Amino acid sequence: MNDERTQLADQYLAQLRSAGRGKLKIYIGMSAGVGKTYRMLQEARQMLQQGIQVVLGLVVTHGRKETEALLEDLPILPPREVFYKGKKMTELDLNALLILHPTWVVVDELAHSNIPGSKNPKRWQDVMDLLAAGINVITAVNIQHIESINDEVHRITGIQVQERVPDDFLQKADEVVNIDLSAEDLITRLKEGKIYDPAKVETALRNFFQPEKILQLRELALKEVATQVERKVEQEVPRNAKVRHERFLACISSNEATARKIIRKTARLARYYQSKWYVLYVQTPNESLDKIPLDKQRHLINNFQLAVELGAEVLQAQAANRLNRWLVPVAIPLKAINVAVPDIGKAILEVVKEKQITTICIGKPHLSFWQIVLHTGIFNQLLRALKENEVDVVILS
Repeated sequence: MNDERTQLADQYLAQLRSAGRGKLKIYIGMSAGVGKTYRMLQEARQMLQQGIQVVLGLVVTHGRKETEALLEDLPILPPREVFYKGKKMTELDLNALLILHPTWVVVDELAHSNIPGSKNPKRWQDVMDLLAAGINVITAVNIQHIESINDEVHRITGIQVQERVPDDFLQKADEVVNIDLSAEDLITRLKEGKIYDPAKVETALRNFFQPEKILQLRELALKEVATQVERKVEQEVPRNAKVRHERFLACISSNEATARKIIRKTARLARYYQSKWYVLYVQTPNESLDKIPLDKQRHLINNFQLAVELGAEVLQAQAANRLNRWLVPVAIPLKAINVAVPDIGKAILEVVKEKQITTICIGKPHLSFWQIVLHTGIFNQLLRALKENEVDVVILS
């Protein structure tokens, strides 16, 4: 029996050394209380029984007795204690884990924001440091914390989730597991006091824990895991047939909300197809340096930053040599395309040809954007070029 444990442990260590980077396993759930932490602790216990080194870096049980029972005899790393605004708080002790360098570490609540002054602003960034050091990580996150579906979650729940994990972090996962539970079972667990304190149950039932909301979040979680599985298949299963390599272009304006939706939905499409994607903004005369309102400028910069975080290359078409005069911070990697403004059609066509775009994503047509395109002679040329190059146009609501 001991020989079997030693052999299994050696296999895990061999995998670790060959990969260089640590392995990442993510448990995804539709909401709190589905059993993500419980399942991680079960897996940690199984690893220990097999002779595999595992440490609990940070686990949050929320006082759930059945979860706390699984902590018994598991090696737990003491949290880092920090005083913030007069209160003693605890955080993941990243430095201690890097020094200890266990084979596997369990890190709960991936979307958590660290206390100001920590090495990294977000816990998922701590996990990135662990992986870079060759440490394998098991972690968990709720579906509502994934960046590209933030707007969809807000539509379903009415809640604007502030703590979010970028989509490209999930793409680094070696394994993504959905912890599924029916809406009826989840509500039963809530009523039994297994999720929140009894005093919070009625409020939760009136708000987040409604059957129709749970079902929609459940669908999002299932789709997310299915997408990750398909990604693994695309990467690891060889295919002989020639495949069309998708490339997406998100065309945005300075309309904050619409642009943000287009960016997030295009990011999900690009991630599904494992393809490169771009964001194009064409500056019109009404948004030149001396005319654009400061709030629009700020929102535009925020959307550029969001696109970069989600993996896009951001392109801007405007009069020459104006890019860095007003678009700050300059740390955002933007590329200027010198075309005659307001020739939006020509700008789109140039990008389609240069970047070999297969799909253009736009928002619902509105006057300020498409009135310009429809009244330019280049529009028919654009349509012909799209047809010749088999470029699709997707209108995102």
